[in-house]
Amino acid sequence: MATFFKNKVVKEIGKVDVPIYEVGPSARATVIGLSLANLTESVVSANVKIADDTSVTGFYLKDVLIPPNSTMKVLNGGEKIILAPTNILFASSDIDASLDCILSFVEIV
Repeated sequence: MATFFKNKVVKEIGKVDVPIYEVGPSARATVIGLSLANLTESVVSANVKIADDTSVTGFYLKDVLIPPNSTMKVLNGGEKIILAPTNILFASSDIDASLDCILSFVEIV
């Protein structure tokens, strides 16, 4: 099995769920870092969801407030998110084009 350390940047996330990362059908991934940056002068309410291989979607983070022009680290203290094949990580906010997301993960293929 090959292991790859990767980053993914997704810009200007808004009111619609945006797929941040989708695990391939023959891979697994471990999320080791996830930051959400508020691009606005207003408080933003952020959501992070995970969809599993049966298309069931649940909140990992729900309606968390991020102050203006600041960044929130979603994972803390060595916490990790394990994503199985075909899982999808989504993000959204309550204001259009208000969040940038930086994801760091390890992909095992």
